[in-house]
Amino acid sequence: MDANSVQKISHITKNIGVVYSGMGPDFRVLIRKGRKKAQEYYRYYKEPIPVTQFVREMAYVMQEYTQSGGVRPFGVSLLVAGVDDSGPHLYQVDPSGSFFAWKASAVGKGMNNAKSFLEKRHNDDSEIEDVIHRALLTLKEGFEGEMTEKNIEVGIINTEQKAFRVLTPADIKDYLEEVE
Repeated sequence: MDANSVQKISHITKNIGVVYSGMGPDFRVLIRKGRKKAQEYYRYYKEPIPVTQFVREMAYVMQEYTQSGGVRPFGVSLLVAGVDDSGPHLYQVDPSGSFFAWKASAVGKGMNNAKSFLEKRHNDDSEIEDVIHRALLTLKEGFEGEMTEKNIEVGIINTEQKAFRVLTPADIKDYLEEVE
C-alpha cells in the first residue's frame, strides 16, 4: 500500500474537518454520509451546517449502527474540528455515538497519555504556532519511529476566515524543525 494514499484528515465543508482512529473503510462510509448531511443542510438553509449539529448527525448515525440488526457498529473514533458563528469547536465522537466537546483531545493508541500531556500544557490564550508546537510534541510522545512531514498530518482552524485547512508537508516540516 502506498503511504501517500492514506489520509487521516478529511474536509467535510469549508469550515469542518474530521480525523479518525480505527478502520479506514468505516471512516470513508461515515465521511460520505456526513458530507451528504452537510449538503442537505446547505441546500435547505443556504448556509454551512453548524459544527454542533454536524456532530450530532454523525453521532446519531454511529449510534444507530450499534442497535440495528444485520450491521455492525462503526470501528472508528472521530475528532471533529470546525468553526461557525459561535466560534471554534472540537468534538470527540465514540463508536457508540457518544460525543463530547473538548478544548484539546486525542483519539487512538496512546490517547490517555496524550490527553494528560495536553491537560498539563493547555492554555486558552495560546497563539496558533504554540498550539501547533504543543500538538506536535504530543504526537512525538507516543510516536513510533521518526516523525516527518511525510507521515503526519496537521489540520488547523482559522477563526477569522471561518475555515478549516490541512497544513502542507512543507509547513509541517518547518514546524517540526522548530520543535526539535
